[in-house]
Amino acid sequence: MGLLESLDAGLTGFVGQWNGYSTALVTLLVLLVTYRITTSREPDVHPLLLARQAGASTVRNEGESAAYRCLAAPHSMPLNSGLDIKDPGVSKWSRGRNGDLRDIWRKAVAGNAEGKKGKLLTVLGSENVIEHRLEDITRQINLIGHYIAEQGGIRVAIYLPNSVELLVALLACSFYPNLTTVLIPFNVSNEELISMMRRSAVDTVVTTPGSFPLDDVAKAYPSLRQLIWVVDEGSSHLDWNEVPEGMGGSVNVATWQEIIRDAPADAGTELPPLDLEKVPMDVVTFWQTKPGQLEEMVRFTQANLVAGIASQINAIPIKERLTPADLFLPVESLAGIHTLSLTLAALYQNSSIAFNSVAGRSPDLVLATQGIAPTVIVASPSSLLKIHEESTAKLNSPLAKASHAIATRSLTQHGVLPTGNLLSPFAAGAKPSLGTDPSKLRLVYTAERVGADTPHLSSKVLSDLRIFTGARVVYALTSARVVGAVSQTAYYDYRVEEGDKGHFGAPATSIEIRLKDKGPYKTTDDVVIGEIYATGPSVAGGETNLGVIGTLRHDNTLAYVS
Repeated sequence: MGLLESLDAGLTGFVGQWNGYSTALVTLLVLLVTYRITTSREPDVHPLLLARQAGASTVRNEGESAAYRCLAAPHSMPLNSGLDIKDPGVSKWSRGRNGDLRDIWRKAVAGNAEGKKGKLLTVLGSENVIEHRLEDITRQINLIGHYIAEQGGIRVAIYLPNSVELLVALLACSFYPNLTTVLIPFNVSNEELISMMRRSAVDTVVTTPGSFPLDDVAKAYPSLRQLIWVVDEGSSHLDWNEVPEGMGGSVNVATWQEIIRDAPADAGTELPPLDLEKVPMDVVTFWQTKPGQLEEMVRFTQANLVAGIASQINAIPIKERLTPADLFLPVESLAGIHTLSLTLAALYQNSSIAFNSVAGRSPDLVLATQGIAPTVIVASPSSLLKIHEESTAKLNSPLAKASHAIATRSLTQHGVLPTGNLLSPFAAGAKPSLGTDPSKLRLVYTAERVGADTPHLSSKVLSDLRIFTGARVVYALTSARVVGAVSQTAYYDYRVEEGDKGHFGAPATSIEIRLKDKGPYKTTDDVVIGEIYATGPSVAGGETNLGVIGTLRHDNTLAYVS
């Protein structure tokens, strides 16, 4: 029998045995192969870029580790110190100015290269969202800053919840010389409030009625000279100029709305001309580790602020940076320097920003995001842990758990942020309702506050949060004397290793860190461990000791010593 006859006989025999089971098996095989081919994706980032995320200096001093920097800020180059502002008429090949907070608002008003601008929104409940015209905000910056300076203000305390008025007051102090901003955390006790006012020697307070104990402050702090009430629309008809008995005429009381309303319609429509000789004054913040404890007061220069803001911008890959299409929502207090720097970075990138008064120590994220569809949020670890617990509890069926396992495998083993799988409908109930359209959320910022009671987020929890929210999560290590972050996880770092308790990524581009020997913790040729010190342009005073023991892992990411 020839070859062709053998093939014909074999094929005839095979076809003769074909039945319905054969059809089903072949169809299943084809479907599996097709699904595998069509759903396979390259990793979001090459694994080698995560294998070594920071570079060490060539030498190190005795008793400490080498200096470690982010790979985006190599030792052969200066640390990131500013926004690289190119003024009109300056050669595009020359190095730009570092800038200050005035340049951030000028950029917000001017828009991006295509002229697109972001929006400023105030969220009042689930159905009332107010949009503020940028021209009106410019006018408020001018009028409020001019009024405070004209009345002799020098140190201006801002005691407000997250709001447009807080941003305006901060920028107003930056545009007018000799005005130092003092950011006081909202809703502290009367004793803490008076203590912070006394330590910062404020003479002017911008605050809301009902939250500021004027009678108590008048008795305990006679140095107060000026008070500006930010009154809601429903209470604007009342007389807010009354001064507590015994204070006489020593305090000048006015309302925000009166200052704006009483000025001529065409007043303050143009920003003051840029004067590079006059640098805006410092911004003072308070770092509170635990309620009731004495807060650490820190003065940040404008150079510190823009360096930290620039490092936050550069920490995100270029194609993933914020744009006018993004809606940024800070769910933590803007009195915190980490949240403030991220918000100003979003403003500089012409993103829309939403403000609501829900922000606090551990707000409910579902409540905080109602009425809008944010694409980027800043949230506390405790708020995210609550979301994690609620979502995990809703994975109450085998198919839902299988869907979560498939998504975890895609995330941690293949390096791909999952968009869904065949079993995703069974796990849909575990997805939290963050905003009116949860599918738009793409980035979540959160941070460990050194020395505070913030709960630690393990790499497994971070991985689950990425699956539940459908967004990437950037986890940072923050300190009282550092603008932005000391270090933070890479945008595409989804790894979960056996026994991994989590890490804080590589140093920010404006920071370099050293681990100095302390007690039994000593750096050797094999182990980098010790007390964490940070230096760089975003550090108040140039250097700070974080007061905690850390270690550099095998991939040169910073982690706590367990």
